Amino acid sequence: MFKMKKRMIGGWMLILCAATVLVGCEKKPKNDDSTETAYKWSTDSGIKACDHILFTDGKEDPKGKEIGDGDQEFVFTGKQTLKKGTYLLKGWVYIGNGAELTIAPGSVIKGDKITKAALIAERGGKLIARGTAAEPIVFTSAQPAGSRKPGDWGGIILCGKAPNNQQEMQIEGGPRTKHGGNIENDNSGILSYVRIEFAGYPFEKDKEINGLTMGSVGSGTQIDHVQVSYTNDDSFEWFGGRVNCQYLIAYKGWDDDFDTDNGYSGNVQFGLSIRDSRIADASQSNGFESDNCADGSAISPFTTATFSNMTFVGPKLDNSFVNTVDYINGGSYFPNNGSALGRFQSAMQIRRGSKLNCINSIAIGWPIGLILDGQKGNTPTAAENGEIKLQNVWFAGMDVVGTDANKVYEDVLVSGYDSNQKPIFDKTKTSFSSRWFLAQSGNKYEADIASLKLDKNFVPQASSPVLSAASFKNVNNWFEKTNYIGAFGAKDNWTNGWTNFDPQNTEY
Repeated sequence: MFKMKKRMIGGWMLILCAATVLVGCEKKPKNDDSTETAYKWSTDSGIKACDHILFTDGKEDPKGKEIGDGDQEFVFTGKQTLKKGTYLLKGWVYIGNGAELTIAPGSVIKGDKITKAALIAERGGKLIARGTAAEPIVFTSAQPAGSRKPGDWGGIILCGKAPNNQQEMQIEGGPRTKHGGNIENDNSGILSYVRIEFAGYPFEKDKEINGLTMGSVGSGTQIDHVQVSYTNDDSFEWFGGRVNCQYLIAYKGWDDDFDTDNGYSGNVQFGLSIRDSRIADASQSNGFESDNCADGSAISPFTTATFSNMTFVGPKLDNSFVNTVDYINGGSYFPNNGSALGRFQSAMQIRRGSKLNCINSIAIGWPIGLILDGQKGNTPTAAENGEIKLQNVWFAGMDVVGTDANKVYEDVLVSGYDSNQKPIFDKTKTSFSSRWFLAQSGNKYEADIASLKLDKNFVPQASSPVLSAASFKNVNNWFEKTNYIGAFGAKDNWTNGWTNFDPQNTEY
């Protein structure tokens, strides 16, 4: 990547580039939609940078309805507010260091399938998408209603300067961007009352952008009321960082609903995930998938995020569900883009040294409740030592409460691993995961989902036992104290107004 310095000389901007050759520079006149004079340049590395972000047919246009020019190396360097409207996102649009893109409430941003569109806020850049309950901001597929699929476009990536346990990391999914630093309260902008639909284009095998990817995002960033629907990878994934989030919905995603890695240590409260029984990933789909790092090393900062008031709705709510790859075929949403289907696994898989915490939550209708996976790292030991907190968590309608290893569906003890890293089973004992889960304060398993007395929207009825099952003892003060476990209290459905549970048939 070239290095660039800017210096003002006599009202003109001098651009000094190292390790590259400046091959073109064009001054653009000031216009009513920008407070800055725009300069556009290109380099022999193919990187384009521009203080304007709107285009028409690939040509810069302050009144255009296209965001970016379709190139995968377009860097937006200025500050701009998009008026309420419908726009087409083309190519990979990077919000560069110091740049700021603000999107007005009620706007619809359609991701272009041909150019594999993605919106990426780099370290020091800000995406400010502050919708309202009445006028959410929608990022969706540009394909017509009735023909949208998971992976129609890339997705949204926020990268910041907060810590992770690899110091500096390349963001997952293909873009050039790196993330990481030592600024815990770094600010990457605002996502509030936002929907992200049909994202996750697979650029290469195992290189899909998630619906919302957060790389080392700091606690100065605001994330609340975000619904990710039909993504082709994880709905939400955090790589390190300290950002706190509220009111998140993962709806019918392909892989995991909430994935935490590389030392993510923020707080999340009020979340709902709902699965489509026909869509699961070849890697085995989970509600939570949580790692400290890929090899399970005991490196800090550890993944120690705390989630509270979550409701995980698994595939078994579909009475016809069978956990086989013949049944899990993608149905009408199969994109035929190289993404591989697999089986559903657990509501919560904690592995590879993670010390994830979850309290005051509900998981229903998953094949497995909990996997404390010890193949890599010391996650079971951390649980035994009290470094993992799962308390006031209720499971219902599972095939088994817990198992001890990835892709193991039987509640038996894994006593160790052989020289090929295959699990060794002791079938005279139940799994460590199930025994540990049931021994924790306030945890409970119910065979019958109906005993929780949730309505069709998973809101507890007035007589539901979950309404008085919460406890916030020894939990940090960031959390809102509730009496209930799960995402909702009685008559308290925070999804009303701004969400969409049928984005396939919505005319945008």
